[in-house]
Amino acid sequence: MIGAILGDMIGSPYEFDRGGKTKDFPLFSRYSQFTDDTVMTVAVADALLDVGKDAADEAITSRLIASMRSFGMKYPDAGYGTGFYIWLHSENPKPYNSYGNGSAMRVSPAAWLYDDIDSVRRAARLTAAVTHNHPEGVKGAEATASAVFLARTGHGKAQIREYTTREFGYDLSRTCDEIRPAYRHVESCMETVPEAITAFLEGESFEDVIRTAVSLGGDCDTLTCIAGSIAEGFYGVPELLRKECFRRLPKDLLGVVRRFESCLGREALE
Repeated sequence: MIGAILGDMIGSPYEFDRGGKTKDFPLFSRYSQFTDDTVMTVAVADALLDVGKDAADEAITSRLIASMRSFGMKYPDAGYGTGFYIWLHSENPKPYNSYGNGSAMRVSPAAWLYDDIDSVRRAARLTAAVTHNHPEGVKGAEATASAVFLARTGHGKAQIREYTTREFGYDLSRTCDEIRPAYRHVESCMETVPEAITAFLEGESFEDVIRTAVSLGGDCDTLTCIAGSIAEGFYGVPELLRKECFRRLPKDLLGVVRRFESCLGREALE
């Protein structure tokens, strides 16, 4: 989850094609800040931690809605899309058939809190379907969570590529150099998740994955959030970047991240 948050923070100044499509940029500046990607990732973690691994679908769904709305209301200016903003303020929120990349940006906690890929994919479907119940929205969440799970459980990049291609039908044949020139700001899972996975596959370290994802341009806070979530599973997060992530989060979001880290048996940072 920290990899996703760092990807969001580092990519945020370059969203809406404001970067130079280069890997040579400062990781952090005064414009680096968390966005809705981080808020909703934390909300999903909070919900899944609360219900536990053995909860029924209905209990998970109910808690997800409550947590996402609670954190969303605390951070109303985090950059939500129109459909989600309406959902957030609805008296009786219902999924709105979205295939936007919001389902993939927030799903990474599911890949760490469940112990087998079938359970991870089930949880990913549930985290998506509360809003993004279009098949492509659900698929984007499942594919991202699956890649994170495979990465964190010792699978190689060739295995992650093969599984993602076979199970979800994404085209991962293009290189980042082939993607980069014509890639533009687009917020669909279909044109964000494969590119994020490709950035992960080409990156040579956690930081290199982040730089590669940002260099593609487009909706690069979300693209880099997704790529960073997979990179964390494969490489881990360098301690200096982990500390920077913690330093930049407000207390309530940081509290959930610390609880999440503790659940995974990781030492909490002060």
